[in-house]
Amino acid sequence: MYLVDTNIFLEILLGQTKKEECERFLELLRKGKKSGIVTDFTIHSIMVTMYNFGNLNGLRIFLSSLAAYKGLRIYHTTMSDEVNATEFAVQNRLDIDDAIQYASALGLKAEAIVSFDKHFNNLKIARKEPTQIT
Repeated sequence: MYLVDTNIFLEILLGQTKKEECERFLELLRKGKKSGIVTDFTIHSIMVTMYNFGNLNGLRIFLSSLAAYKGLRIYHTTMSDEVNATEFAVQNRLDIDDAIQYASALGLKAEAIVSFDKHFNNLKIARKEPTQIT
């Protein structure tokens, strides 16, 4: 099971350069060929970003689409995850956003964090980019 970082979804939603590889990876989750977790923190971060870009219609479509993913479930971070995140932020020099993702991935025993964020390199849980997952 993979923890899917915020930037994987935003690549698509914001039409960025790695959009197509993210779409291919998410299609694996949509069809249930791979298993993944997205944190509620990620969903809320995407909501804020899309709102700030003035794209509430795109946000509505994104939120509605989450139910169609056979291989993706939403994980609600716990207070323990968030307390641990503060420690991981200091220990690993992560910003709090990344530390929450990392704490969640550790707690869930994720195989890897799917992300373009190199801050996840050299941690106990591997970082993989979408093209590394087949």
